[in-house]
Amino acid sequence: MTTDQGKQPGGSSDPLSLDDQMCFALYAASRAVTNAYRPILEDLGLTYPQYLVMLALWERGACAIKDLGVALQLDYGTLTPLLKRLEAAGHIRRERRSDDERSVHVTLTDSGRALRDRAEEIPPVMSRLMGLPADDFDTLRTLLRRLTASVSDGRAELVESRRPSGVRR
Repeated sequence: MTTDQGKQPGGSSDPLSLDDQMCFALYAASRAVTNAYRPILEDLGLTYPQYLVMLALWERGACAIKDLGVALQLDYGTLTPLLKRLEAAGHIRRERRSDDERSVHVTLTDSGRALRDRAEEIPPVMSRLMGLPADDFDTLRTLLRRLTASVSDGRAELVESRRPSGVRR
């Protein structure tokens, strides 16, 4: 998006200037934050994606893989290897439901529940590392959630608009 004068909002007149790209700012921030988590999570024996799975399970308790995928915005093919590694580490158990063989539930083991106590030190460490005042932290998180929803909605509209006429989802 450019302004009437051809300048990017808050940037240069070059629409392809790397430093002016929102996508690059998000990418660089995401990599910096993920890399900051790495040494902290190594002490727990978790990767960053595994940590996100554990956060969801600590919050929700036992749940279907499908529901976990929705919560984490991950597809089944991405989530399954994460779950297999967490199961091999003894933190979770995957079980088929007796009333529906197609549905697999994920539950925490004693080891997975105990890991939560050790993980409680992570948010305050990361908060200090990010160096944002609490109000800025909350504002940024709210804006990122709004951005995610907006882009997701816009992407769905774009996909739908590119379908040949007569073809519905």
